[in-house]
Amino acid sequence: MILPNDATTTAITDVTVYTDGQWLSGCDVLVDNGHIGAIGTGDVPWPAARRIDGSGGHLIPGFVNTHTHLQQSLMRGIAEGVSLLDWLLQVGEESVDITPERAYIATVAASLEALRSGTTTLVEHMWPHPSSEVHDAVLRGLRDAGIRAVLGRGVADRGDATRKWGFEPRLMQSLDDVLAHTDHLAAAADGSRIAVGLAVPNPRSVTPDGMAAIREFARQRDMTVSIHLLETATDELMCRQHAGQGAVQYLAAHGFLWDRMIAVHCVELDATGRRTLAEHGVAVSYNPVSNMRLGSGVAAVPDLIADGVAVGLGVDGAASNDSQDMLESLRAGAYVQRAVRRKADLFGFAEMIDIATGGANSALGLPSRAGGIRVGDPADLTLVRFDRDFATLPVRDPGASILTTGTSRIVDTVLVGGEVVVRDGHSTRVDETDLIRQLMSL
Repeated sequence: MILPNDATTTAITDVTVYTDGQWLSGCDVLVDNGHIGAIGTGDVPWPAARRIDGSGGHLIPGFVNTHTHLQQSLMRGIAEGVSLLDWLLQVGEESVDITPERAYIATVAASLEALRSGTTTLVEHMWPHPSSEVHDAVLRGLRDAGIRAVLGRGVADRGDATRKWGFEPRLMQSLDDVLAHTDHLAAAADGSRIAVGLAVPNPRSVTPDGMAAIREFARQRDMTVSIHLLETATDELMCRQHAGQGAVQYLAAHGFLWDRMIAVHCVELDATGRRTLAEHGVAVSYNPVSNMRLGSGVAAVPDLIADGVAVGLGVDGAASNDSQDMLESLRAGAYVQRAVRRKADLFGFAEMIDIATGGANSALGLPSRAGGIRVGDPADLTLVRFDRDFATLPVRDPGASILTTGTSRIVDTVLVGGEVVVRDGHSTRVDETDLIRQLMSL
């Protein structure tokens, strides 16, 4: 399935670049040793082993998808139109049956779908699973696809088959075994584009002792920990019933909020909760399409930002979003906020591109990408060509066109760490014909 590809010094020539919050035309961009070496105008005689003709194209930073579940690419359309808890139970059954082979194919397919929508980094929130081989297969799939990723190894230590005050017991293993295998994954990922972290299903799935152990483990290794938080009112209700305090207070009381944590969804987060997350440096992953599909609601993103919470954009897994298209989430994320606030001038391209390319990077150990492409940043880049899709034409404002009409069809070339991993809309690493054949046979 995997095709050879060599990453070398590259010059992207005569391209329109989004940098310092504005579009600059006629630029040459030098990519050297996996980073942006220089941005110049005119015929700059830079030495480069490879040149990419950027004429007519627009170059933006690659998107950072702050939350997904890669294995769900094999679960599209599952449990459509049912309650969230019923949806979770059905997804849990599918997750119990996952095999390393299926996990690998799902990971490659979802990663490629993400890359082809301009995503260069994703945060994989794995559900807990007792098979180390399943997690190992996901790591292999990420590496083979060529995407940058934070691989969150699933962890929970309170079992409950109802999923109300705990997690599916069949998917759990001892905390000691999980943490030992997380170290194994980190060693296997060393030197690659993959960072390893931990993924907690929700506040209900971890005990106070578990929280202490997970935090100490992660802090010693400077790892990111992601956690679903207040996607619906269930977290709040169950924490109050069983712990005598709300979900955010439950986490805070046990020291389970810090600046390498990313809290996912936060639809039901109130003003006190927002201030608490801000005080502890916790970032939030905003998943608008998934929240709409499952009827969860709309996260108060303007209030989160006003209260000092870092916010990134996510697509969530394909069982709740049904795609891994960050351009779709970019547009929906802006539009739903405008609808809720009744403000047409809310969340334009400049705000949304900052959220989608670096809003939560502090929690992920990645550099901020505010304002677009900058010298010294990793060369994680997306070249879009509006003439690939007549539905985006004519272009009056490139940013407005990306936000309001952009689809994966306009993504021409994607670089990760300076390596071209998508060219002319197709993977340079993955045999797509073979991948389609495998997916059709499942």
